[in-house]
Amino acid sequence: MSYRLDRLSILLVEDSDIIRKLLFSILRSLDVGQIHTARNGQEAIDFLVSRSRSGLPGQAPVDLILSDLVMSPTDGAMLLRWVRRSDDSPDRFMPFVMISGAVDRKRVQEVRDLGVSEFLAKPFSIAAVAAHLQAAIENPRQFVLTQDYFGPDRRRTSQEYEGPDKRIAKKNEVAVLYSARSLRSVPGNTKCWIFRLPNRVKDKVLALGGSLEGGIDPSLLRAAEQQIQKMESDYADWVRDYARQLQAHHEIALKDPGMAWKPLREMNLIAHELRGQGSTFGYPLITTFGRSLYEYTALDKDTTGVSPELLELIKAHIDGLRAVIGDKVKGDGGAIGKELVRMLQIAVKKYKGG
Repeated sequence: MSYRLDRLSILLVEDSDIIRKLLFSILRSLDVGQIHTARNGQEAIDFLVSRSRSGLPGQAPVDLILSDLVMSPTDGAMLLRWVRRSDDSPDRFMPFVMISGAVDRKRVQEVRDLGVSEFLAKPFSIAAVAAHLQAAIENPRQFVLTQDYFGPDRRRTSQEYEGPDKRIAKKNEVAVLYSARSLRSVPGNTKCWIFRLPNRVKDKVLALGGSLEGGIDPSLLRAAEQQIQKMESDYADWVRDYARQLQAHHEIALKDPGMAWKPLREMNLIAHELRGQGSTFGYPLITTFGRSLYEYTALDKDTTGVSPELLELIKAHIDGLRAVIGDKVKGDGGAIGKELVRMLQIAVKKYKGG
């Protein structure tokens, strides 16, 4: 039995226009009923507060949040913290799926400790979006409340843990709750609350309600893939625009090397976007160049001067990006793709003094 995703309401939070459009198209193709959008965490908070005030008491404004991590002025981590901890949050148990190209261990750990439900890394496929959406609906983890944490149980398996016991609560200090009302009967010595609440979202999307099993219709995935193919020209235009911005920032950096760290930080933000979704649109080399550019434009906080050699390496990245999108070099690009990657490797080796 397939889920009735037309009954689902999702808040999509993404600052990049092209990625927001991409995710909106995927969700719409998957037959999601209501898709609300916000360009950053603050817009999302304002939307949730406004909707909760105008909605029915006890009813969440949306069923699930799908949010990017790196945004300004309020990023996905700050939004998640607000949803889980703020008194103004309409539903602190709301499923929250975080999406980002920043998959380093430090950021993943930060988001995990803030109570994320699922974490999806860019570049993501349609199947991956659907799988994480289904996981959030079908297998929500029990929620845990302690002195320093509130969110889904961070242990994803029931396997026995081998090592020192770091838990602060003993078994007789743990209370298992199946409804909010049961809080009244919690013993006074409780240090850990475990919430095993009804799966409201799953009940909502099941055609007949109850505990029947469901899933996402495979035909909807095929429809989403066809929709993405239609967006390839939009993606190409988006990359060309970013390439122009990179070129402009590079020219500013050349004119004033002493202050070049400022345009480099702008280039780093652009590279963060470029390294995300090239594979989805058939341009994996854009992801390759974007990831490399992101690495070499990531400056330390106290960096002021930028060397001519680094600016030359950045120019090689910009030229490569323009060549890929200008010549429509898709897939691995064959001989042309190999040559572009080889030229980038030569530029990197030269910069490193090889």
